[in-house]
Amino acid sequence: MDNPALGNDMSMVIEADRAHLWHHLIQHKPFETIDPRVIVEGKGMRVWDARGKEHLDAVSGGVWTVNVGYGRESIADAVRDQLVKMCYFAGSAGSVPGAMFARRLIDKMPGMARVYYANSGSEANEKVFKMVRQISHRHHGGRKSKILFRERDYHGTTITCLSAGGQPQRNAMYGPFTPGFVEVPHCLEYRKQWDVSNYGERAADAIEEVILREGPDTIGAICLEPVTAGGGVIVPPAGYWERVQEICRKHNILIHIDEVVCGVGRTGAWFGYQNYGVTPDFVTMAKGVASGYAAIACTVTTEAVFEMFKDDASDPLSYFRDISTFGGCASGPAAALENMRIIEDEGLLDNTLRMGARLMDNLAALQDKHAVIGQVRGKGLFCGAELVADRATKEAADEKKVAAVVADCMAQGVIIGMTNRSLPGLNNTLCLSPALIATPDDIDHITDAIDGALGRVFG
Repeated sequence: MDNPALGNDMSMVIEADRAHLWHHLIQHKPFETIDPRVIVEGKGMRVWDARGKEHLDAVSGGVWTVNVGYGRESIADAVRDQLVKMCYFAGSAGSVPGAMFARRLIDKMPGMARVYYANSGSEANEKVFKMVRQISHRHHGGRKSKILFRERDYHGTTITCLSAGGQPQRNAMYGPFTPGFVEVPHCLEYRKQWDVSNYGERAADAIEEVILREGPDTIGAICLEPVTAGGGVIVPPAGYWERVQEICRKHNILIHIDEVVCGVGRTGAWFGYQNYGVTPDFVTMAKGVASGYAAIACTVTTEAVFEMFKDDASDPLSYFRDISTFGGCASGPAAALENMRIIEDEGLLDNTLRMGARLMDNLAALQDKHAVIGQVRGKGLFCGAELVADRATKEAADEKKVAAVVADCMAQGVIIGMTNRSLPGLNNTLCLSPALIATPDDIDHITDAIDGALGRVFG
């Protein structure tokens, strides 16, 4: 809007977008007759599109990323200053912000020790998969190379990350996949697979059943989200994580926790796994690390894992022979340092807990009012409402109607999300992840919009 070459006329931008951009996660046929959406400006939790319409963003940049909100000049200044001083050097050498952010990050993660930088969550997860495979060859004679993943979880967009993806619609038409990845059952108690009182432990025991079927000596690691994100905002049942950890230690299986969505405050703790008392071997993160102000992702390991890659200095293959080109960008850790300072100085973890509780209370009130809401669930400012056609049978609401709720909220100037191209017949959960700076008025505005949309779409 402030570009003097454009003035207030955004038609040139919209036409350039229509003619040349390939957007993510969207069908482009409609853009032959309607304008693509172009977001021009953001401040706090609000964004403005090319037509000047204001929206309250309840999904932090569309994919759960802008944790500290838009328009943070101090982060922009930190990035600018770093770029002028030293923009990039390959990760075979260090940088000042890289070293300092690694130290700050490890301070938040007791038991963890080493940080490997990359540029996306997919890449961070791919690094773990490569580490596990290299550990298999160097320390287990090629055994323990399989990696377990969970139905409904998502770990990224590369072919190998999709090989560890439990969302059939995201995987459709992209095979054949990387071998050696084995699925375990999901843990959503609302859609029970076992009729037991201790559901969390039973869901974890199902993982051990897979381990015993495959052979414990063939499995090197398990990759899980602490709270399943795009698969329906699934909070693990009580007892689940404790039992998962017990099983993994029993069978010498490394625990990889994918914090790409939940990490850096989203659940009200620095990391989602810290809500559940689990001690991981690998933790990956990306989205909220710098709140979208710079590209950065981290693969964090214990010192014990790190030691397995430097046991024989005379062996030319005895180290992690990997590089991430843009893991050498100094802007990422510079932005991440300032992002972390903001979260600490503004008390955003506590705010996330308070506003998360308000959001869940508001959603529960909507559940009392609208029979279409089968269940509400969430942790911190990461919440979902599963919509059903029938509460008794839990038949999923029609996906087109769920999308219509999202569209109605957009028309009201509130951006919410839904499970999208994930699970055939079960893309029926509204997804909410407002920035950690949300106020009570913001939370009420979001749920008021959903209230109105549900009434109009479902009657």
